[in-house]
Amino acid sequence: MHEPHPLFVRRLSRGQLMVLDLLAGLAFSLLFLTAVTNATGVPPWARLVIPFALGLPLALRRSWPMPIFCLTLALAILAVLLGAVTFAYVSPAYALYVVALADIGGARVPTTAIAGLTLVTLGGLVMAGGVRQTGEPTWTTHLDVPLIGIAALGGAWTVGRAVRERRVYAARDADRLAEQAVTEERLRIARELHDVVAHSVGLIAVKAGVANHVMSTKPEEAQDALRVIETASRSALVEMRHLLGVLRSAEVPDLGPAPGLSGLAGLAEQAKMAGVDVDLDVRLGSEGNRLPEGVELSVYRIVQEALTNVVKHAAPARCRVTLVADEREVRIEVMDDGPGRRVIPVEAAGHGLIGMRERIMMYGGEFEARGIPGQGFRVVARLPYVHTSPGGAS
Repeated sequence: MHEPHPLFVRRLSRGQLMVLDLLAGLAFSLLFLTAVTNATGVPPWARLVIPFALGLPLALRRSWPMPIFCLTLALAILAVLLGAVTFAYVSPAYALYVVALADIGGARVPTTAIAGLTLVTLGGLVMAGGVRQTGEPTWTTHLDVPLIGIAALGGAWTVGRAVRERRVYAARDADRLAEQAVTEERLRIARELHDVVAHSVGLIAVKAGVANHVMSTKPEEAQDALRVIETASRSALVEMRHLLGVLRSAEVPDLGPAPGLSGLAGLAEQAKMAGVDVDLDVRLGSEGNRLPEGVELSVYRIVQEALTNVVKHAAPARCRVTLVADEREVRIEVMDDGPGRRVIPVEAAGHGLIGMRERIMMYGGEFEARGIPGQGFRVVARLPYVHTSPGGAS
């Protein structure tokens, strides 16, 4: 594939743009010089001064937009009145483009009206050129020159304002997209931090409460609880260090595989250590069917958060986790038979259910979490996805 030249993809510097303006001014000067050589009744000195006076100042149009425009406009009117150059208005039109681009007096100038006037003038010139007749008044034969000047100046102003508005809109859109990206990344990091920490911390809190209550009466059970706390805290510390290392690194991190369906058994085992007996039922459908990595991570985090809530609010209890995947979607159900009371008090609502809902909404799925009177709590999620097989996507 042919790579574009850097000159055409990067923004030119101010100095480079001024060089281009100088070249354009020289080109205008040579064009005006050619036109003025055939003019009669023009003093010899004017035949040399007028062309270069109309062209060379254009090299400074970016430094002094309004003065250069006024100078070239006055010279253009003089050139037309002397009959030296009939199309001299292209010079002030070239300068007026930068005036419009720099928004000098733009708020006070009705751009829409100018654009309309330009179109009407061009239309009138085209129609008048096709129906010109003999015997017309003398003044009408020269009316096309100022009309062309009006059209040129109006067109330059309109194009300059349109380019400025497009740049302003593009800058606002870029700021909006950047702000949206920052917000989404912040939510993603917050969600990952919550998912990494909440499960282990919830397990630690439950086991710490157990150890505190049975320390004097059942030291063996308290010792088992402390072992669970040690294991969970070490695991949480490793995950936190890994996540913070990724966030701090400016290089592409060497990441291991993301948690997926293979980690569900580990979640069930950790919940069992906290007093929740988990019955795990995973059905992946046809042979060779596998889930996309992002879907697997979302399924893992949803089950992790659901089990964390069971540990925090219902332990000891029994819990059934059912996961059914076909070629179009994954359905998750986590249901416990807990007493419906909170084991550890919570002063404020957590973000677990919010995080689960956000993950599911990313895939356009459905989510429901509610208590069932006399039967515990039930979490149901559905994640649509595009089926992939080991041989490729279908």
